[in-house]
Amino acid sequence: MHDDDVTGSARDFLPERLSLPTLREAAAGCHGCPLYRNATQTVFGAGPGGARLILVGEQPGNDEDIAGAPFVGPAGRVLDQALEQAGIARDDAYVTNVVKHFKWERRGSRRLHKKPSAREIGACLPWLEKEIELIRPEVLVCLGATAAQALLGRTFRVTTMRGQLIANHRVPHVLATVHPSSILRQPTAEDRRAEMAKFTADLAVVAGVLNGRREAGAGRRSSAAR
Repeated sequence: MHDDDVTGSARDFLPERLSLPTLREAAAGCHGCPLYRNATQTVFGAGPGGARLILVGEQPGNDEDIAGAPFVGPAGRVLDQALEQAGIARDDAYVTNVVKHFKWERRGSRRLHKKPSAREIGACLPWLEKEIELIRPEVLVCLGATAAQALLGRTFRVTTMRGQLIANHRVPHVLATVHPSSILRQPTAEDRRAEMAKFTADLAVVAGVLNGRREAGAGRRSSAAR
């Protein structure tokens, strides 16, 4: 594989005028790492620009690569169900990934997920950093170890820190939990139910922060009216 058309990182493709639409347009032509060659298209983040919550996964999967939108496959359906059970509207959240191109390997007729390398994660990270900078959410949820370590450091362990609110220089509150695809990989229906309950409980912590801020704001408005 020749890298003559691959530059150092996504930073070389950032637009001069920063907004979510200009970022999305620029990311569509990103050659900051070789992953673009085997992907159908760039899968940029989706959701309202004023979202109070950002959900960050690892990378798009096969369904996302084809559709051009994040979390629209089986893992996305698990996420939707957990968000609903936790009392969070999916339409109120901005959903994205650390890596914007699908990395895969052929297994028969199937394209199977392959974990992105540190080089690929680092090359793509400027897109996510600018998404966070522009949206300025109150809460950011890292879905899985790749997202958590990209944003919270390589020594971060989801297994020991999941469900805990963490202060961060980027966002007032960060919480790490598992990637919803890990629930689908559980061997039995009972295991899947147990892991889904834990995942939903983690998201309920986020709902508590968002609802607490909303209720506090409503209380202040009510007091001012009196």
